[in-house]
Amino acid sequence: MLKEVSEEGLQVHEEQHGKDYVEPPPVPLLELGELQHWSFYRAVIAEFVATLLFLYVTVTTVIGHKKEAAQCDGVGVLGIAWAFGGMIFVLVYSTAGISGGHINPAVTFGLLVARRVSLLRAVAYTVAQCLGGVCGVGLVKALMKHYYLTHGGGANSVAPGYTKGAALGAEIVGTFLLVYTVFSATDAKRSARDSHVPVLAPLPIGFAVFMVHLATIPITGTGINPARSFAAAVVYNNDKVWDDQWIFWVGPLLGALIAAAYNQHVLRASSSKAFGSFYNNTTN
Repeated sequence: MLKEVSEEGLQVHEEQHGKDYVEPPPVPLLELGELQHWSFYRAVIAEFVATLLFLYVTVTTVIGHKKEAAQCDGVGVLGIAWAFGGMIFVLVYSTAGISGGHINPAVTFGLLVARRVSLLRAVAYTVAQCLGGVCGVGLVKALMKHYYLTHGGGANSVAPGYTKGAALGAEIVGTFLLVYTVFSATDAKRSARDSHVPVLAPLPIGFAVFMVHLATIPITGTGINPARSFAAAVVYNNDKVWDDQWIFWVGPLLGALIAAAYNQHVLRASSSKAFGSFYNNTTN
């Protein structure tokens, strides 16, 4: 009986609204009222701590691999990719209910473009992520200073044999894949239908990070996260790293922008919206 009532209610809801899920309304660009709520500051703190932990574990993994005398003695590229992807899975799962689990200014920027977060929150998150990243890498340097300084500090730069254009392209495409996965994993329709399996959103996001690292570690060491690249550059403080730093901001932010535009105006647009303007232009 209860099942029949539920099905009837769902049918009425679908008839009234045309869908069995609720789209979240666009967030106002300037939401100053957030400053009055503890939940805002709690979310900013969560982003700081999550990025600190992310950089600590991942950079430690990179340094630990590079200090091994033989190439096969360390965890290898596969292990490094697992460290980055696995940490994103763990941290997104842990903080999604508090801050959304961004842990990446590029993800935050993509969500800002899609009107999922306010400008105030986006700026606060980005600052917290960068500061958390610096603290995380600083902790690595404090605990293993000799190896840290000897083996590159886990900093991102363009690898020998690759041009800056190739590195920029790799960062754009890699970040596009990540942010596109974030939008897909957090889609309102999928969230409504898969709400009984809470790990489904963090899992593909972590796998996206893992796969991108496998592809781009040989090119740039894989940035796709400006906070990660900036933090390593600040603590390691090398001229070559700073010369290439712009790539790890422009590439990820541009990739996030393209992913947000693709999700909002192609994937989520109805056929009438997608082709309406084209039809009007051709008939006028």
